[in-house]
Formats: sequence, structure tokens, C-alpha cells
Amino acid sequence: MSAASADGQDATSEGSIVTRAQRGRPVGASGEETRQRIIVATMRCVATAGYARATIREIARTANVTSASLYNYFPDKSELMKAAVAARTDVALPRLRQAAARPGNAIARLEALLDESGRLMREYPDLAAFEWVIRAESAIAVDATAPGGFQAFREIIEGIVVDAFREGGLDGRAERRSATEAVYALIYGLTELAA
Repeated sequence: MSAASADGQDATSEGSIVTRAQRGRPVGASGEETRQRIIVATMRCVATAGYARATIREIARTANVTSASLYNYFPDKSELMKAAVAARTDVALPRLRQAAARPGNAIARLEALLDESGRLMREYPDLAAFEWVIRAESAIAVDATAPGGFQAFREIIEGIVVDAFREGGLDGRAERRSATEAVYALIYGLTELAA
């Protein structure tokens, strides 16, 4: 949180002083860097306060931009949320797919998938909580068939399971859908715990 003083300065929660002239795009930063900073701030605010309480003003403050600057990038909160949801997909899915495609048996590939999930959560600590909030609060309409989120994660797991059946790594008596759902439920539960 910041508090404005009479001399036009804001005291941030970290205790540093930022003049209004310093808020916004830092010298030398591109518009895309500022846009990404706003998206990361959105994830953080939604993850900590919930969708309804994550205001444009608070998101702008967290991103160290003015609300007016934020509106230069996103016309409203709905568009900002869509961009944040798309960004979480753009960040996570390529890395998860690459981990799942590594050589080895199903166990090695699932371990690689879990390891990469752990790395993502360490690098983007608000990602799991953000995902949880947008689902729990039904904050935005997320198309269940769209390539992203947990549906895409389920498809990655299903690919590993299908390959394991084809290669003989799973007993032919096991049912593919059940195996996929069991692994998915485990990973989903771990993600919920992280959130």
C-alpha cells in the first residue's frame, strides 16, 4: 500500500519513497516490459486479495504504475484478467509440455512434469493461487475447451498415459481414463495445496 504525501510522493509498503514522476515505465523499459509487470501485479493482487478486492488502483500500485498508465495497456479489469489468464498459459504450458516430452518411461516423464511444476511455482509464486482464485470465484468465464489451465494439464498427463499403454509400460488391464484421472487428481491436489 502507498500513502500520498503533500509533496506528491508515495510511501510504498517497502518504506521507499517514489515520486509520482517515477511511477510508470522506467527509463529504458519497453512497453512490453511494463505490460508484463502489470500482468504479474494482477496475478499477485488476485492471488492475495481475491478477484473482487483486487482493484485497478491496487494492481497499478503493485506494478508501480499509475492507474492512468495501466489503462493505456488495458481498457478495463476484464481485459486485464483475460491477459493474466493468457499469460499464465503462455508461461506454463510450453515448459510443462517440454518436460512431459522428455525421453523415458511414464514414471520418468511424470517426475519431470512434477519437477517442472515445482520450478514454475517457485519462479511464479502467485501462479497457483491466482489459478485457484479465478476458478473458485468464477472470476472470469474461462472456456473449458480453451488450450490452457487444468484442461491442458490433463491433456499432457493423458498423453503420457497413452504412450505408456502403447509402449507396454502399463498393464493392459488398467483403464486409460482411470489412470489419467488418478494422476491428474494427485497433481491437481498438490497444486491446490501449493495455492
